[in-house]
Amino acid sequence: MVVSEAGEARGYRASATMPFAAEFRRQASRRRTQLALGFMVLLPLIILIAFQFDSGDDDNGRNEFSSLVELATSGGLNFTLFSIFVSASFLLVVVVALFCGDTVASEASWGSLRYLLAIPVPRARLLTVKLVVALAYSGLALLLLAGTALLVGTLRYGWSPLRSTVAAELEPTEGLLRLLAVLGYLAVVLLVVAGLAFLLSVTTDAALGAVGGAVLLWILSSILDQITALGAVRDFLPTHFSTAWLGLLSTPVQTDDVVRGCVSAISYATLFWGLAFWRFTRKDITS
Repeated sequence: MVVSEAGEARGYRASATMPFAAEFRRQASRRRTQLALGFMVLLPLIILIAFQFDSGDDDNGRNEFSSLVELATSGGLNFTLFSIFVSASFLLVVVVALFCGDTVASEASWGSLRYLLAIPVPRARLLTVKLVVALAYSGLALLLLAGTALLVGTLRYGWSPLRSTVAAELEPTEGLLRLLAVLGYLAVVLLVVAGLAFLLSVTTDAALGAVGGAVLLWILSSILDQITALGAVRDFLPTHFSTAWLGLLSTPVQTDDVVRGCVSAISYATLFWGLAFWRFTRKDITS
């Protein structure tokens, strides 16, 4: 083997190992990826079918959700907003935690992680590629949910102005832009889940533990955020601004909490990713 002056095999380039496209295709072939993305497409269809079977006889249930359901069935944009609303607090959290928490821990549990590093793939590059691919699939899941909801909702209920309980009626073009802004904000907020799940993924060999741990900690933060006795401490919880996207639907648009939420989410995500890289580059890989 010909070795260069730097001590590397001639022709070896660290930046050429583990290409993004190859890892993207590899993750696409996994059953959990197919099921997660498939459910993002299926959920709006399930909601649509449920609305068709809604007889309106259950007064107790309709007293709680009647206004939301009426809005959801008044146009494709409103149906999309409803689909996002019912998914944002839990389903999307689970999906993002699945993509980001399973990515490294699953390699360790299969015993293939040490073989990837022996190719050799630099540890920092391995983590970077896996993180970018996980974030790409997380973003794709969010787009599939909203895109499918918009398509089936528009076909069933028409292209109508966006209506909500916190704003005046918005013309379809402006309503679509507001929905895109909501999706963008949700993507930023979910970076916290992505960072936490990724950190747990490099810490444990159990993929389920990484995914479940991230979801449970997110739920715990949400519960603590409801305790008003905590006062200003609540402002530092990662979930405190998770519903600030509602301000993007108001008239006029309320962006103060949106900005704070973006700063908080990016700060937490950066911290978690930094700890993940620090931990993984110093960890003994035995599996």
